[in-house]
Amino acid sequence: MNRSSAVRTAGIVVLSANLLLAVAKGLVWFQTGSLAVGSEAVNSLSDAVYSVVVLAGLYLTTQPPDFDHPHGHERIEPFVSLLVALGVFAAGGLIFWRSATSFLSGDVSATTSPLAVGVLVGTCVVKYGLYRYCLRIGAGANSPAVEAIALDNRNDILTAGAALVGVLGASVGIPELDPLAAGVVSLGILYTGWEIVESNVEYLVGRAPPEDLRAKIIQRALSHPDVEGVHDVVAHYVGPEIDVSMHIEVEGDRTLIEAHDIETEVMHSVQEIAEVDDVFVHVDPKELGEWKTDDEADRLADTPVRDGDGG
Repeated sequence: MNRSSAVRTAGIVVLSANLLLAVAKGLVWFQTGSLAVGSEAVNSLSDAVYSVVVLAGLYLTTQPPDFDHPHGHERIEPFVSLLVALGVFAAGGLIFWRSATSFLSGDVSATTSPLAVGVLVGTCVVKYGLYRYCLRIGAGANSPAVEAIALDNRNDILTAGAALVGVLGASVGIPELDPLAAGVVSLGILYTGWEIVESNVEYLVGRAPPEDLRAKIIQRALSHPDVEGVHDVVAHYVGPEIDVSMHIEVEGDRTLIEAHDIETEVMHSVQEIAEVDDVFVHVDPKELGEWKTDDEADRLADTPVRDGDGG
């Protein structure tokens, strides 16, 4: 399955699961009146709403390049993730307000129904499956939006567990645990929103890739037999992908055609790294005196890197 199909399928799977969970929790909430279950129903409903937004966004990001977007549409994806974060923050704030007012007013509605226990345990199981699935797809497809969904599902396991504590607390005569658990749910949701914002803002501000990737880029360039050195290597995120520019050092007795071939081979070698998009290579002949020391490039050239799909 290619990247486009993988991320779209992930969006459909998550949307379907969240809709089913929202309906199941809503029915149990209506029957039992548990605030903890109700907060989980709101959480799943918000998950379903943002899943629609994410699915639409993933459709846009997987469209092929066109005249207006010659490099493709992947750079939209961090914005899709930030929309997810806004929905998460809204849900977390609403649940926190409801749990706080309920606890402070003493108007606690809890339940000991086995239905509530069952739907929350089932949520934990489903969310764990979605977390593992989205984590695998997000990493394999280099998709920050799908990785954001994975984070949300991971924290949904914890928040469902907190809601379960509230329901069980009511069964042992401590109904106040129900709104307290809802409050924990809200904090977990808000933390998830912060994680999503933190990771995706870095894609939008041109952050440099991790050191392991920068080392791999430099080592790919130096692996060419005619490249004597590299300097002025700049790698940064443009959306979820990496753009690279570098100067390579070659002997000056090469013909123009030979220099062009070396530059092209280095460019293609670096582009074989899965996360890399565009590569710009400048050739510096020795005789022009443009070879220079680059301590950072020299350090990364000797840095061990992990083998992966990108080579």
